[in-house]
Amino acid sequence: MATPAETHFHGDARDQDDHQDPLAYALQITNSSVFPMAFHTAIQLDLLQIIADAGPDANLSAQQIAARLPTKNPDAPSMLDRILRLLASYSVVTCSLGAEHRRLYGLAPVSKYFIRNEDGVSLGPLMSLTQDKVFLESWPQLEDAILEGGIPFNRAHGTHAFEYPGRDPRFNQVFNTAMLNHTTITVKKIVDSYKGFEHLNQLVDVGGGLGITLSIITSKYPSIKGINFDLPHVIQDAPTYPGVEHVWGDMFESVPKGDAIFMKVSLNLQLKTHYSLKSLILPRKLIKVATILRNLRSYQLLDQSKKLLCLS
Repeated sequence: MATPAETHFHGDARDQDDHQDPLAYALQITNSSVFPMAFHTAIQLDLLQIIADAGPDANLSAQQIAARLPTKNPDAPSMLDRILRLLASYSVVTCSLGAEHRRLYGLAPVSKYFIRNEDGVSLGPLMSLTQDKVFLESWPQLEDAILEGGIPFNRAHGTHAFEYPGRDPRFNQVFNTAMLNHTTITVKKIVDSYKGFEHLNQLVDVGGGLGITLSIITSKYPSIKGINFDLPHVIQDAPTYPGVEHVWGDMFESVPKGDAIFMKVSLNLQLKTHYSLKSLILPRKLIKVATILRNLRSYQLLDQSKKLLCLS
């Protein structure tokens, strides 16, 4: 399994050294698909959660981790060790030498976002979504999309990415789970610092998924009536929340009225498609959640998945 130079265990140092050696950096790029697939496997096997469940500051060997998996494969420890070494080279986990020079793995600072928090959520399901075969099958279409036109996902599956889950129950579950986990983490941070929800009577979340965003907002601002607006195949699985009404429809046809509209990314992404807004009459307030790059250094350090998202 290809890894960056094993002596460089910290991301910034590794990036600096690799850029000073263009060949090493070039070789790393050629194998760049290895890391997300290996990390996805670690998420599926719950490797980081196993380390976390072992206790604060736990450091486990690959053998100890394998013993906690439902496997009798004698090669499992060595295979896990290779995956964990790769994750350590990207500072996802820590690596130290224990007795008999056996490698021990612990949680790095970024690990906390991939183990279940007090709300029972993590970014693990989002990683599983981006590495799902449905999305991966879009990438071979990118070249032809550039030369011939079209959207890679549409070319691969014959429909738009937001319509496809209605045709594939398995992927619909993967998508909804990822959005629920990601939204819980991000929106809780938003309501802790953003005061723009004060004095609103009715808030419409366009593309609100299962309604977790409005459930978090209305729990802090119970005077707000929330309208969760999304496609029918999404709304049909939405649970009941106090103060939240689920409404299905198409945002490019009409949107329920409210004092403000809340949107996460969707407007920017959808406007790049062949759709057109027919009757979206915006209220006085549009609350849009998006990633902002403040400077070149921030752009360089930004999670690469944000760049890949621009191609979807």
